[in-house]
Amino acid sequence: MQIQVHSDNHIEGSARLVEWVSDSVASKLARFDDELTRIVVHLHDDNGAKAGAQDKRCQIEARPKGLQPLSVTHKSETLEQAIDGAIEKMHHALDHQFGKMRSKRATPLQADETGDIPARDALLEEDFLAEERLRAL
Repeated sequence: MQIQVHSDNHIEGSARLVEWVSDSVASKLARFDDELTRIVVHLHDDNGAKAGAQDKRCQIEARPKGLQPLSVTHKSETLEQAIDGAIEKMHHALDHQFGKMRSKRATPLQADETGDIPARDALLEEDFLAEERLRAL
């Protein structure tokens, strides 16, 4: 998984900041490493040099393999809180996205209104049972 960090003119994009943000994202989203191609982090200070409540913003865009990108945004008073909040939101979004996909793949065979397994699935079941009988011999 590739991680890119971008900041606006009001936030000094030092190498130390980029490394800290990259490490935070990588460690907290590590379980999705094989399913993502890239994560892009955008850091903004909405009010520039002026102080203001919740004027720090972190937007994270994740690009899952073969799927549409996911994007989350979190605003806070400090950059650290904005980053942590956005990472947490992204973790939940990815968990939800991949959880839905896993549940669709793991759906058990459904019986129809009469209680029978559909014909295609019944044939697969017959093949499986025939192979099991051959192995038992």
